[in-house]
Amino acid sequence: MKAKIPRLMFAAFNSGSGKTTITCAVLKALMEKGINPAAFKCGPDYIDPMFHSEIVGVNSRNLDLFMLSEDVVKYLFATNARDAQIAILEGVMGYYDGLGANSTIASSYHLAAVTNTPVVLIVNCKGSSLSLAALIKGFAAFKADSRINGVILNNLSPSLYPLYKEMIESEAGIEVVGYLPWIEEGTLGSRHLGLITVAEVEDLQEKITTLAQQASDSIDIDKLLLIAQKAEDIDYKDFEIQKGTEIEIAVAQDKAFCFYYQDSLDLLAKMGAKITTFSPLKDQALPQCDGLILGGGYPEVFARELSENTPMLKSIEEAISSDLPCIAECGGFMYLLDSLTDTKGNQYLMAGSIKGEAFMTEKLNRFGYAKLVSQSDNLLCGKGETINAHEFHYSDSTANGSGFSAVKPSSGREWECIYTGENIFAGYPHIHLWGNLNFAYSFIEKCKKYRAKRLGFEVTKI
Repeated sequence: MKAKIPRLMFAAFNSGSGKTTITCAVLKALMEKGINPAAFKCGPDYIDPMFHSEIVGVNSRNLDLFMLSEDVVKYLFATNARDAQIAILEGVMGYYDGLGANSTIASSYHLAAVTNTPVVLIVNCKGSSLSLAALIKGFAAFKADSRINGVILNNLSPSLYPLYKEMIESEAGIEVVGYLPWIEEGTLGSRHLGLITVAEVEDLQEKITTLAQQASDSIDIDKLLLIAQKAEDIDYKDFEIQKGTEIEIAVAQDKAFCFYYQDSLDLLAKMGAKITTFSPLKDQALPQCDGLILGGGYPEVFARELSENTPMLKSIEEAISSDLPCIAECGGFMYLLDSLTDTKGNQYLMAGSIKGEAFMTEKLNRFGYAKLVSQSDNLLCGKGETINAHEFHYSDSTANGSGFSAVKPSSGREWECIYTGENIFAGYPHIHLWGNLNFAYSFIEKCKKYRAKRLGFEVTKI
């Protein structure tokens, strides 16, 4: 299949260059011009897409070429962008940074190549001048198919812009399409996992509006549209998803639990699931459901409130004890343990569905991508099945599980992870259900069996 989708990617030399700020500013500026954009994030990050989604009004999507195949990435991109007038893809880390230190696999460059997307380089000007031209020229020439079509200068004063623009265009031969000065009232805030979440940013809409107004004044939005129009039609393979009997899946959604891949939830919905959200912070009990998903987030920040909501803790513990199918990732996994100790050493009781303790650490643990191999039959798959995943957490536990082995693709380092059983998949790794459709089908089937048990009737297998 083919789709005509004007598109461009914002990439950078490295993390911290301002990709998210400029992506958000441009998305809002496009909307104020009456242009309907779709937003995407390269890689596994959960937080940047939250900001995209808040601006655009529809969910931003992750496109990750380690967790997903090229065919799946192109399909998810094409189907999620088909109703938009332009698609904006935000890169990850440095443009060429992929698996390990010497690979472009799963990099922004890799995604631009797979989706054939023109690239605009975001360049942080703080502390540099002529050296920027050398870096830009080197980035554009590093790969023959770099696809770098323009540059936006970040953290640059208006008075210096004409000088920098002329210097870069003459020395590097790449068109500069605008700049963004430092705007203190437009800063989005940060924490140990990167930006703080949308729900925690005070006056977010005002901040984004301020950034968008500046972007409209100092970035050539029409030039960005012309660059996006250069993109050729994207070829993609369609995927037929089998839909079965309707089931109900409860998904934890609040300030403590907010890390989800929307395409994973949409996949479950295509398979027959009705998705209902609830708050472990505020609600007193689980909603009626046949399956439960506890995503990642910041349970350590809200540990006291979570621990004090004993009716919800009891409701979840009893439901899992009664064989309710449950997927719990990272923060959701920590919530199911006996206790969670925060950064100040305060210990809080949690659900106790898994015997063990979670505790915060000063450094990242087992950070990055990993290939998971099942060691036994479980909720999501049979023994020997695989799925790619990633971990990102400043915490650890005394009971990480042994249902899967995890292997880092870059170093070969291996460890055991994930507490598994017939009705549970709980551990630090995050997975994307489009990474192995069998995992999603298996979860749906287990939810159907639980529904049959709950309601007292039989259901037909998909």
